[in-house]
Amino acid sequence: MKKKIGFLSFGHWQAVPGSQVRTAADSLLQTIELAVAAEELGIDGAFVRVHHFARQLAAPYPLLAAIGARTSRIEIGTGVIDMRYENPLYAAEEAASADLISGGRLQLGVSRGSPETALRGSEAFGFVPPEGMTDADLARAHTELFLAALRGAGVATANPQLTGTTAPLPVLPQSPGLADRIWWGSGTRQTARWTAEQGLNLMSSTLLTEDTGVSFGELQAEQIAIFREAWKEAGWEREPRVSVSRSILPITTDQDRAYFGARGREERHDQVGYLDADTIARFGKSYVGEPDRIVEELLDDPAVLAADTILLTVPNQLGVDYNAHLLETVATQIAPAIGWEPATALV
Repeated sequence: MKKKIGFLSFGHWQAVPGSQVRTAADSLLQTIELAVAAEELGIDGAFVRVHHFARQLAAPYPLLAAIGARTSRIEIGTGVIDMRYENPLYAAEEAASADLISGGRLQLGVSRGSPETALRGSEAFGFVPPEGMTDADLARAHTELFLAALRGAGVATANPQLTGTTAPLPVLPQSPGLADRIWWGSGTRQTARWTAEQGLNLMSSTLLTEDTGVSFGELQAEQIAIFREAWKEAGWEREPRVSVSRSILPITTDQDRAYFGARGREERHDQVGYLDADTIARFGKSYVGEPDRIVEELLDDPAVLAADTILLTVPNQLGVDYNAHLLETVATQIAPAIGWEPATALV
């Protein structure tokens, strides 16, 4: 299967020793510059995480629009936007605007979100689940309205004094095809099936909130198989996209060894833990070491083989130049061995 390769930045910023990303402005501007560098390397995608109430990227649409204006080819997206926090109609306007600026390159990951620093943070934004509705229900309800708005559904009654009609009005602008480029961040096999039933692309989570005793890659591969079977059963005509995220840290220079050499010597394996008192989760391992060794490990990862898109989580606080170096190493010495071809000729 031909692969697409993108980077995924958490957008951390903090004024601590060693950080090249000390302010929010640093995080935003360096993310744009890394996307420009990635496009020059032939990388296919520039994706960002979205977290509220934290020193990380939080407001994705201005950033995505800026990346779209500075680049011409690379896909731009999120992994993921917590839909509990979103006004669905305003989000549809913002998403369409960013997509139009980029020329139709938006690949937007949305979901229920992950554990966060704020207690009931979405309620502070004004979104309180009605009685009997869970946070997950709220996220799905917001997503349903968001998708309807992207598809041009009438969502507000027209003012007859101004329009001469009471026909329902869609939000504007509209960006044709964007609704087919929305992904759901899925952390379980059950939600993977739901994702397919909704006609959404699958963004398999960086952690899975279940553990069956098999490896993280095997569990993700099972999740992907369930998604694809459910997609087929639903009768959708287009081919869906599927992504997985991996931490890949090749060691080829003394600087790489200084940063990650100790991790490369340690035993690397999945981690199993609890997100809270009741929720068990399995986290994937990092791939650290010489490029040839990483290639062997990736070819033994069933989820990497099953997905069409691999998102590389980058250590963004090490700065643009270093992360561009990491991406170039992956692009030239690792990714071709797992089915990737550069979108542009590497210089």
